[in-house]
Amino acid sequence: MLVVIDAMKPAMLHDAIAAGRTPALAALMERGAHVDGCVSAFPSVTPVCAATIATGVWQERHGIPGMNWYHRAQGRYVEYGTSFRASQAFGFKRSLTDTIYNMNGEHLAGDVETVFESLDDAGVRTAATTFLIHRGRHPHEPVADTALARIASTVFRHPVQGPREFFYADLFASRKTACHSQFGLPGSRDQHAGCVGEHLVEQDLFDFLLLSLPDNDSHSHRRGPDEQIESLSVADGAIQRVMDAAGGVDDFLDEHAVIICSDHSQSAVRETIDLFEACDDWSVQAPTPGRRGNGGPAELAVCPNSRAAQVYVIDRADRRLARRLARNLATVDGIDLTMHRTDHPDGEVAVRRDGGGELRFGPGGRKRDLRGASWRVEGDLEVLELETDGDHVRSSTYPDPLARIWSSLRCRTAGDVFASAAPGHEFLDWGRGHHVGGGSHGSLHANDSLATLMWCGTGPPRADSQAQWTLADIARMVREHFASRLG
Repeated sequence: MLVVIDAMKPAMLHDAIAAGRTPALAALMERGAHVDGCVSAFPSVTPVCAATIATGVWQERHGIPGMNWYHRAQGRYVEYGTSFRASQAFGFKRSLTDTIYNMNGEHLAGDVETVFESLDDAGVRTAATTFLIHRGRHPHEPVADTALARIASTVFRHPVQGPREFFYADLFASRKTACHSQFGLPGSRDQHAGCVGEHLVEQDLFDFLLLSLPDNDSHSHRRGPDEQIESLSVADGAIQRVMDAAGGVDDFLDEHAVIICSDHSQSAVRETIDLFEACDDWSVQAPTPGRRGNGGPAELAVCPNSRAAQVYVIDRADRRLARRLARNLATVDGIDLTMHRTDHPDGEVAVRRDGGGELRFGPGGRKRDLRGASWRVEGDLEVLELETDGDHVRSSTYPDPLARIWSSLRCRTAGDVFASAAPGHEFLDWGRGHHVGGGSHGSLHANDSLATLMWCGTGPPRADSQAQWTLADIARMVREHFASRLG
């Protein structure tokens, strides 16, 4: 069973355990191994992270670049639900279609397998509750046996591909249960997952279950990242419910291995960044195709991603505009870093900080990161607060920064310039939404980027078996667990 607790902050997990509010998580941590510094994707937003968890690769290969991005081939924005008002700006039907259908059916790279596809092909009985990346080998028709489902049928008319047993926010269900989630509204999703998991255990319906518990994220957006004990207690109750269906923790572990992770963390938000005002010198593509933004043919497509952002240069041949944009954005209050690709023949990324210098890097040099990847690095190491020890390089402020930045900018659907917000800041979305007074995520900074990872009954015996864990390791652990069946 792979449990994904959205936005679980490692420090808050320890606080919740110390307060006695998460006994199931405490029992699993005591019986297994855990890591407090599992590195998230960049941007550290849920669609990117979920795709990496489900495939074991970064966005350079899986192709999901953010929560909001620009589809060059179709000349339009893709909005997966940054906020209610952001979805409204692009049209709810379009946003829902992109999230439910296109994310898995078109946007996720077809040549990259999800764990569901790998295991389905081997005859492993797969199952999942509501998780953004769910592509498997089994078709599932929309549910149509309730009044709400009949209303939703105006949008959800077609089947999706998923695992063998699939339960997605009352919209898709591979079989009838007594479980309901109010169409996946925040606050109802964890109890729905626990109910479904209990049913699956009681009926012995899975070999691999991805149990998605997303309510901690919405709770943290509202209340802030330091108020997670209550929402982690709810998530813990769902895990306990599933294990109790098998007789409790020990009886469950006699038959099941468990991996628990978060996809990213969160940090407090005090101020906003208006990316649209920062790009006011250029014409910006409007949300609706065919309309102009702030005058003239569109030069830029602007995509806020909570505490990260990406900007697309419509005319990709205009490399000077990308460089100028990166320099200008670096001076905007609240923006910590800007990044863009250079014209170096072997591939190179430039990272800039206002008031600081510029760092340039690309693969294949003498420096090695904590995961053993080699990089050539030139310029001001302080931009990413890189620490060197001989030929090794690392950053405590920006975990695994070279690999994460490189993958984000090499993604075929990504923007030309990325920006990462300073602590305490968040980009206004297309609906002018923000989380001031609460929490958010997305940036390269450690505040957003360090996730929890624990395992019991599978994986290596010790957490220090490798120097740096990332979300990309999770799918590998699942596949290795079923290696004898995968062949």
